[in-house]
Amino acid sequence: MHSLWRTLDRGTLRDIALVCLADAMVGAAFGAIAVSGGLPAWVPVVMSLLVFAGGAQFAAVGVVLSGGAPLAAVAAGLVLNARLLPFGFAVGDALGDRWWTRLTGAHLLTDEAVAFVLRDADPRRRHAAFWACGLGLFISWNAAVVLGALAGRDIGDTAALGLDAAFPAVLLALVLPSLTERNVRTAALRRACVSGAAVAVAATPFLPAGLPVLLALTGLVLTVRTPYGSEVSCP
Repeated sequence: MHSLWRTLDRGTLRDIALVCLADAMVGAAFGAIAVSGGLPAWVPVVMSLLVFAGGAQFAAVGVVLSGGAPLAAVAAGLVLNARLLPFGFAVGDALGDRWWTRLTGAHLLTDEAVAFVLRDADPRRRHAAFWACGLGLFISWNAAVVLGALAGRDIGDTAALGLDAAFPAVLLALVLPSLTERNVRTAALRRACVSGAAVAVAATPFLPAGLPVLLALTGLVLTVRTPYGSEVSCP
Protein backbone atom coordinates (compact mmCIF):
# COMPACT_ATOMS: atom_id res chain seq x y z
CA MET A 1 0.00 0.00 0.00
CA HIS A 2 2.83 2.39 0.88
CA SER A 3 4.32 1.92 -2.61
CA LEU A 4 1.08 3.20 -4.14
CA TRP A 5 1.43 6.56 -2.43
CA ARG A 6 5.13 6.83 -3.31
CA THR A 7 4.38 6.25 -7.00
CA LEU A 8 1.98 9.19 -7.22
CA ASP A 9 3.01 12.85 -7.18
CA ARG A 10 1.68 15.34 -4.66
CA GLY A 11 -0.70 16.93 -7.14
CA THR A 12 -2.41 13.62 -7.87
CA LEU A 13 -2.62 12.74 -4.18
CA ARG A 14 -4.14 16.14 -3.46
CA ASP A 15 -6.71 15.68 -6.21
CA ILE A 16 -7.63 12.22 -4.91
CA ALA A 17 -8.05 13.62 -1.39
CA LEU A 18 -10.34 16.38 -2.70
CA VAL A 19 -12.39 13.84 -4.64
CA CYS A 20 -12.74 11.67 -1.52
CA LEU A 21 -13.87 14.72 0.46
CA ALA A 22 -16.44 15.72 -2.15
CA ASP A 23 -17.78 12.18 -2.46
CA ALA A 24 -17.95 11.88 1.32
CA MET A 25 -20.32 14.85 1.32
CA VAL A 26 -22.48 13.14 -1.31
CA GLY A 27 -22.35 9.87 0.67
CA ALA A 28 -23.54 11.65 3.79
CA ALA A 29 -26.39 13.13 1.77
CA PHE A 30 -27.30 9.69 0.45
CA GLY A 31 -27.43 8.15 3.91
CA ALA A 32 -29.48 11.06 5.23
CA ILE A 33 -31.92 11.02 2.31
CA ALA A 34 -32.50 7.28 2.58
CA VAL A 35 -33.18 7.35 6.33
CA SER A 36 -35.18 10.59 6.36
CA GLY A 37 -37.32 9.08 3.60
CA GLY A 38 -38.30 6.19 5.86
CA LEU A 39 -35.77 3.42 5.17
CA PRO A 40 -34.00 1.64 8.06
CA ALA A 41 -30.47 2.91 8.68
CA TRP A 42 -28.93 -0.45 7.75
CA VAL A 43 -30.30 -0.28 4.18
CA PRO A 44 -28.07 2.54 2.84
CA VAL A 45 -25.10 1.20 4.81
CA VAL A 46 -25.33 -2.34 3.42
CA MET A 47 -26.14 -1.04 -0.06
CA SER A 48 -23.02 1.13 -0.03
CA LEU A 49 -20.82 -1.79 0.97
CA LEU A 50 -22.23 -4.24 -1.58
CA VAL A 51 -23.11 -1.94 -4.48
CA PHE A 52 -20.69 0.98 -4.04
CA ALA A 53 -22.08 3.06 -6.89
CA GLY A 54 -23.37 6.46 -5.87
CA GLY A 55 -25.54 7.19 -8.89
CA ALA A 56 -27.08 3.72 -8.91
CA GLN A 57 -27.73 3.90 -5.17
CA PHE A 58 -29.50 7.25 -5.49
CA ALA A 59 -31.57 5.91 -8.39
CA ALA A 60 -32.58 2.72 -6.55
CA VAL A 61 -33.49 4.51 -3.33
CA GLY A 62 -35.39 7.14 -5.31
CA VAL A 63 -37.53 4.44 -6.92
CA VAL A 64 -38.24 2.77 -3.57
CA LEU A 65 -39.08 6.03 -1.78
CA SER A 66 -41.44 7.02 -4.58
CA GLY A 67 -43.37 3.77 -4.12
CA GLY A 68 -41.73 1.67 -6.84
CA ALA A 69 -41.18 -2.07 -6.61
CA PRO A 70 -37.79 -3.47 -5.53
CA LEU A 71 -37.35 -5.01 -8.99
CA ALA A 72 -37.79 -1.58 -10.57
CA ALA A 73 -35.20 -0.17 -8.17
CA VAL A 74 -32.70 -2.86 -9.15
CA ALA A 75 -33.38 -2.23 -12.85
CA ALA A 76 -32.78 1.52 -12.39
CA GLY A 77 -29.43 0.83 -10.74
CA LEU A 78 -28.36 -1.62 -13.44
CA VAL A 79 -29.26 0.78 -16.22
CA LEU A 80 -27.28 3.58 -14.65
CA ASN A 81 -24.28 1.35 -13.95
CA ALA A 82 -24.18 0.06 -17.53
CA ARG A 83 -21.85 2.96 -18.30
CA LEU A 84 -19.14 1.20 -16.27
CA LEU A 85 -18.81 -1.58 -18.85
CA PRO A 86 -16.85 0.49 -21.40
CA PHE A 87 -14.95 2.08 -18.51
CA GLY A 88 -13.77 -1.37 -17.46
CA PHE A 89 -12.31 -2.06 -20.89
CA ALA A 90 -10.55 1.32 -20.85
CA VAL A 91 -8.78 0.82 -17.50
CA GLY A 92 -8.58 -2.98 -17.25
CA ASP A 93 -4.78 -2.92 -17.29
CA ALA A 94 -4.71 -0.87 -14.08
CA LEU A 95 -6.53 -3.54 -12.07
CA GLY A 96 -3.69 -6.06 -12.10
CA ASP A 97 -3.25 -9.57 -13.52
CA ARG A 98 -4.52 -11.75 -10.65
CA TRP A 99 -8.16 -12.79 -10.64
CA TRP A 100 -8.77 -11.50 -7.13
CA THR A 101 -7.33 -8.06 -7.90
CA ARG A 102 -9.52 -7.83 -10.98
CA LEU A 103 -12.58 -8.92 -9.00
CA THR A 104 -11.86 -6.40 -6.24
CA GLY A 105 -11.00 -3.73 -8.77
CA ALA A 106 -14.28 -4.26 -10.59
CA HIS A 107 -16.10 -3.53 -7.33
CA LEU A 108 -14.04 -0.36 -6.79
CA LEU A 109 -14.54 0.89 -10.36
CA THR A 110 -15.97 4.42 -10.31
CA ASP A 111 -16.10 7.42 -12.61
CA GLU A 112 -13.48 9.20 -10.52
CA ALA A 113 -11.04 6.28 -10.51
CA VAL A 114 -11.38 5.98 -14.27
CA ALA A 115 -10.73 9.71 -14.68
CA PHE A 116 -7.48 9.46 -12.70
CA VAL A 117 -6.29 6.41 -14.64
CA LEU A 118 -6.94 8.03 -18.01
CA ARG A 119 -4.88 11.06 -17.03
CA ASP A 120 -1.66 9.04 -17.27
CA ALA A 121 -0.09 6.65 -19.79
CA ASP A 122 2.53 5.15 -17.45
CA PRO A 123 1.39 1.64 -16.34
CA ARG A 124 2.74 1.98 -12.77
CA ARG A 125 1.10 5.34 -12.18
CA ARG A 126 -2.17 4.14 -13.75
CA HIS A 127 -2.17 1.17 -11.38
CA ALA A 128 -1.34 3.32 -8.36
CA ALA A 129 -3.91 5.98 -9.25
CA PHE A 130 -6.69 3.44 -9.62
CA TRP A 131 -6.10 1.69 -6.32
CA ALA A 132 -5.38 4.85 -4.35
CA CYS A 133 -8.55 6.49 -5.62
CA GLY A 134 -10.67 3.33 -5.46
CA LEU A 135 -9.73 2.39 -1.90
CA GLY A 136 -9.85 6.00 -0.71
CA LEU A 137 -13.32 6.47 -2.12
CA PHE A 138 -14.58 3.17 -0.72
CA ILE A 139 -13.49 4.07 2.80
CA SER A 140 -14.62 7.71 2.73
CA TRP A 141 -17.94 6.97 0.99
CA ASN A 142 -18.99 4.20 3.38
CA ALA A 143 -17.90 6.11 6.48
CA ALA A 144 -19.90 9.13 5.31
CA VAL A 145 -22.97 7.04 4.53
CA VAL A 146 -22.95 5.70 8.10
CA LEU A 147 -22.73 9.24 9.51
CA GLY A 148 -25.46 10.46 7.17
CA ALA A 149 -27.74 7.56 8.07
CA LEU A 150 -27.28 8.27 11.78
CA ALA A 151 -28.11 11.93 11.28
CA GLY A 152 -30.89 11.32 8.76
CA ARG A 153 -33.79 11.52 11.16
CA ASP A 154 -32.65 14.91 12.46
CA ILE A 155 -32.35 16.52 9.02
CA GLY A 156 -35.40 18.09 7.49
CA ASP A 157 -34.81 18.99 3.84
CA THR A 158 -31.63 17.28 2.65
CA ALA A 159 -31.96 18.78 -0.83
CA ALA A 160 -31.61 22.26 0.64
CA LEU A 161 -28.00 21.48 1.59
CA GLY A 162 -27.02 21.13 -2.06
CA LEU A 163 -24.50 18.36 -1.34
CA ASP A 164 -25.47 16.48 -4.49
CA ALA A 165 -23.85 19.22 -6.57
CA ALA A 166 -20.40 18.23 -5.30
CA PHE A 167 -20.34 15.00 -7.34
CA PRO A 168 -20.77 16.47 -10.87
CA ALA A 169 -18.60 19.45 -9.93
CA VAL A 170 -15.66 17.17 -9.06
CA LEU A 171 -16.01 15.17 -12.28
CA LEU A 172 -16.11 18.37 -14.33
CA ALA A 173 -12.98 19.65 -12.59
CA LEU A 174 -11.17 16.39 -13.42
CA VAL A 175 -12.18 16.36 -17.07
CA LEU A 176 -11.56 19.99 -18.00
CA PRO A 177 -7.72 19.95 -17.79
CA SER A 178 -7.59 16.99 -20.18
CA LEU A 179 -9.73 18.83 -22.71
CA THR A 180 -7.65 22.01 -22.85
CA GLU A 181 -4.70 20.48 -24.72
CA ARG A 182 -4.44 21.43 -28.38
CA ASN A 183 -4.16 18.33 -30.55
CA VAL A 184 -6.32 16.26 -32.89
CA ARG A 185 -7.19 13.66 -30.26
CA THR A 186 -8.33 16.25 -27.72
CA ALA A 187 -10.37 18.08 -30.35
CA ALA A 188 -12.28 14.85 -31.03
CA LEU A 189 -12.82 14.32 -27.31
CA ARG A 190 -14.14 17.86 -26.93
CA ARG A 191 -16.68 17.28 -29.70
CA ALA A 192 -17.69 13.98 -28.09
CA CYS A 193 -18.12 15.59 -24.65
CA VAL A 194 -20.13 18.54 -25.92
CA SER A 195 -22.42 16.45 -28.11
CA GLY A 196 -22.89 13.80 -25.40
CA ALA A 197 -23.71 16.46 -22.80
CA ALA A 198 -26.20 18.09 -25.17
CA VAL A 199 -27.96 14.77 -25.76
CA ALA A 200 -28.13 14.03 -22.01
CA VAL A 201 -29.51 17.47 -21.14
CA ALA A 202 -32.10 17.32 -23.91
CA ALA A 203 -33.26 13.85 -22.84
CA THR A 204 -33.40 14.53 -19.08
CA PRO A 205 -36.96 15.99 -19.00
CA PHE A 206 -38.37 13.03 -20.93
CA LEU A 207 -36.55 9.92 -19.70
CA PRO A 208 -36.14 8.19 -16.31
CA ALA A 209 -33.01 8.88 -14.30
CA GLY A 210 -30.01 6.99 -15.67
CA LEU A 211 -31.05 6.77 -19.31
CA PRO A 212 -29.85 10.29 -20.27
CA VAL A 213 -26.39 9.36 -18.98
CA LEU A 214 -26.33 6.30 -21.22
CA LEU A 215 -27.52 8.33 -24.22
CA ALA A 216 -24.58 10.67 -23.65
CA LEU A 217 -22.36 7.82 -24.88
CA THR A 218 -23.63 8.61 -28.39
CA GLY A 219 -21.06 11.40 -28.33
CA LEU A 220 -18.40 8.74 -28.77
CA VAL A 221 -19.54 8.37 -32.39
CA LEU A 222 -17.50 11.50 -33.08
CA THR A 223 -14.29 9.75 -32.01
CA VAL A 224 -14.72 6.79 -34.38
CA ARG A 225 -11.98 6.56 -36.97
CA THR A 226 -12.07 5.22 -40.47
CA PRO A 227 -9.79 2.30 -41.49
CA TYR A 228 -7.39 4.90 -42.89
CA GLY A 229 -6.97 6.62 -39.52
CA SER A 230 -8.97 9.72 -40.29
CA GLU A 231 -11.78 10.80 -38.01
CA VAL A 232 -15.36 10.49 -39.13
CA SER A 233 -16.69 13.93 -39.87
CA CYS A 234 -20.11 14.81 -38.56
CA PRO A 235 -22.21 17.76 -39.77
